[in-house]
Amino acid sequence: MASTSSSRYAKHRRIGEDEEVEEEEEEAEEELERFNDFTIASSWERFISEIEAICRQWLADGPKILMQKGAESVPSFENLYMIKRELKHGKRVYSMEYHFMKSAKGKNTYWDDDTHSMQLSFGVDEFLMIAPLSASGVVLDDPESTKLLSSVAIALSNCGSNWPAFVPVHDPSRKSYIGIQNLGTVFTRRFEADRIGSQVPIRLMHLEGLHELFLSKFVLSSTDFPARVKVHFSMKLTYRTPEYDYDNETLDSEATESLTENEVASHPRKQWDDDCPWAEWYSAEDPVKGFELTAIWGERAFEETLEMAEVENASSFDADGWFLHPVVSRYMVDDSIGKFVGFASQLHLLVNAYESSAEAQFLEDFVTDTSGQDNSKSTTTVPPPSVIDRVMKDLFSDEAGNSNYMEAENKYSRAMRGAPADSLFGQFCLHSLWFGNCNIRAIAVLWIDFVREIRWCWEELERLPRMKNSSSIDLSSCLIHQKLQMLAICIERKKSLNREKGAGHKDETSNTMAVNKTRKGSAGVVPKMMLLNTKQEMHAPYTQDAPLMTEDMHEERLHAAEAFGNAIGLSGQLERDILSSDMSAFKAANPDAVFEDFIRWHSPGDWVCQDKADGNSGWPPKGKLSQRMSEHGNMWRKIWNDAPPLPVSEQKSLLDPVREGEKVLHYLETLRPHQLLEQMVCAAFKSSADILNKTTYGGFKLMKTKMDQLYATLASTLKSLQGNSDMSDLAGDLKRLCQVFEHIEKLLILAASIHRKLIDAPRLAQAIFADYFNYYLPKMGSTLESICYEKEFAAKEKVGMHERDAVSNLFPPPTANQSWRKVLSMGNLLNGHEPMQREIIFSVQERISNGHYSSPTPLCTDDEQIQTHRMYISGTSNDLWVALSVTSWD
Repeated sequence: MASTSSSRYAKHRRIGEDEEVEEEEEEAEEELERFNDFTIASSWERFISEIEAICRQWLADGPKILMQKGAESVPSFENLYMIKRELKHGKRVYSMEYHFMKSAKGKNTYWDDDTHSMQLSFGVDEFLMIAPLSASGVVLDDPESTKLLSSVAIALSNCGSNWPAFVPVHDPSRKSYIGIQNLGTVFTRRFEADRIGSQVPIRLMHLEGLHELFLSKFVLSSTDFPARVKVHFSMKLTYRTPEYDYDNETLDSEATESLTENEVASHPRKQWDDDCPWAEWYSAEDPVKGFELTAIWGERAFEETLEMAEVENASSFDADGWFLHPVVSRYMVDDSIGKFVGFASQLHLLVNAYESSAEAQFLEDFVTDTSGQDNSKSTTTVPPPSVIDRVMKDLFSDEAGNSNYMEAENKYSRAMRGAPADSLFGQFCLHSLWFGNCNIRAIAVLWIDFVREIRWCWEELERLPRMKNSSSIDLSSCLIHQKLQMLAICIERKKSLNREKGAGHKDETSNTMAVNKTRKGSAGVVPKMMLLNTKQEMHAPYTQDAPLMTEDMHEERLHAAEAFGNAIGLSGQLERDILSSDMSAFKAANPDAVFEDFIRWHSPGDWVCQDKADGNSGWPPKGKLSQRMSEHGNMWRKIWNDAPPLPVSEQKSLLDPVREGEKVLHYLETLRPHQLLEQMVCAAFKSSADILNKTTYGGFKLMKTKMDQLYATLASTLKSLQGNSDMSDLAGDLKRLCQVFEHIEKLLILAASIHRKLIDAPRLAQAIFADYFNYYLPKMGSTLESICYEKEFAAKEKVGMHERDAVSNLFPPPTANQSWRKVLSMGNLLNGHEPMQREIIFSVQERISNGHYSSPTPLCTDDEQIQTHRMYISGTSNDLWVALSVTSWD
């Protein structure tokens, strides 16, 4: 037993010794692990080194080379560029951005629109921004932000650079930053910014409280600074015009008192464009949503807080500068379908209908019953009969009257071969644009009803409405309009014939001479001409007007002339009838006339005069007929011999109104779809352009030039439409034309809106429109593709002193409904309106040789100053953002 216990004891002793050896070895290993090899750079040092290398490279390159290497322009800033690099430290990836300017900014230009928010807030030009690549893009941990900023500061110090560096911290909504800038070996500037996103304390809503806030950052006691601190102050106020209340303008107070509540409630709302030319067809959204007025007080110095109250209560008219910026609706640059509804959008639908017109030979084919087909497609919808009746009533109502075709004059207008906007066919085309969705089926239904109404007017001898009172046909218009002009004349002639049949016939005679009792139809004596045989005075007869002809009738006449032409130009029966009518009238007015007398009056070129040059010619005058009139079997002499002496009143009319009227109706009722749509496209484009061209927009030169260009483009494009070119190619050209039309239509509406809002400041209105025109110009192409247009319109125009009254009228005193909620106010009111944003810069400057900032080096002169404290404040009664920069002496 003793031996057994001793062996166990020895065994346990050996185990204990082995454990002690192992513990000693572990302690030795730990000692080795705690040894730091300072010859190896840490990860933080490597991070600083990487930042330093990047900064050295950017410093060496300079702005020009950096721009060549791909530095990007910062959106909305023309002079600011940015280049960035990604860095990794541990598990975090950071983005470092260097913002620099293409050209140096002038002094005190921080209120310029081309100033970045960081430049404005901290008073810097170029700067670095380093932030983690994360969803928020900010550093949420204070130690991390401090370490990150220290890394950049060390790297910049090693480079010898004085770039300010910033790190975004805290929650993104606070827009909080910390930053640092090394100003050589003597001074360091530190930055800090934060935001109050809730109710701002009342004290900080006023300039006095903000001034005290700035002073509190460095005036700790009365011994630190003199009693009065000279603080430099600059302010920028931004006002926004209130939404225009058209309802308040609809009825005045006296009128509403005499109306009941129901009558007032049912009164139609007034739109901004009620008196614009396009208002009859659609109501356009006002492109100018309002104006932003910026009032700037230049830098001035104050020594007491009470002086701030005087500035706050001062009139905005005392500001050094006013700048006006229009707030333009986004639909101006938005090409999305349905965003803009106007003539251009409906013309695009009409072009689609034109493409579909070749699918059938007759318009009735599009109107056939489609009950067995899918009628859910919006492309084939037709408005109900009540809508058709309303359109017909508007087109043919008695109130329409006779149109005078008050067209806007343009040298290209007549080259479009359309119809006047106020004419019957012009109005039909405009109604078609808004009838349903302007599909081919809806157009066919409307056209058939339209022709049915025209036939009723013809059969009942009712005058055609909206047709000009004229005895001529405008051959520069489309053929349908010419036909309607012909029909209107035929109706009047037919009515005149019916009246003559009912009232009998009276001869028109002239008894100027007793010997000429049978003279009829004389219009007066022809000066210095007498009849050859009787030496009586020659009388000019009343003759029939040349028969009216439309374009297709002229073409028929030309073809007849080519087929049956002869030496004297009597190519057809129509010419014979005209000549016979003139001869009969001449015989009636000159009973003793001979063929030679008619030639001397009607065709003087065919009478060869042989009188002596001294003028002492006897009687009868020496002369003879020309060779062509003297030929045997001359057609003119034959017609003369056959023509009876009849005055115009007893002759048969050269124009048969019944026959020509029926021909017009036959043409309208058998018109092919593609022929109708071709003419509708021309008339609709022309009528739409003419309506827009009546807009009053202050005579803006750029707008007038664009309207002239639109007419020229319309004329050249629509000319190919009349040439029977390939429909697919034409459709593409017409769609591009619709795009161009939309651009100019938008600009015209904008010009009208700006003009009427600034009618008392025409120079300012034209300058503002020119700014937007130049901004919009790159978008005005003829392509169908939507152009990416992310750039914001931010141009501002300076308001002259004589224009301030007109601009202040944009801010009418608030009504009781608008001002009841304005309990708290920041001051600086303009006609009772507080600014939507107030921006202030406080700063203090000290001589380097004085006080805390005295330098022991002889390099600094006594006159050199440094900005020791600067505070930028931006906000409203519900939001306040403060950025502070402090310069310290190291």
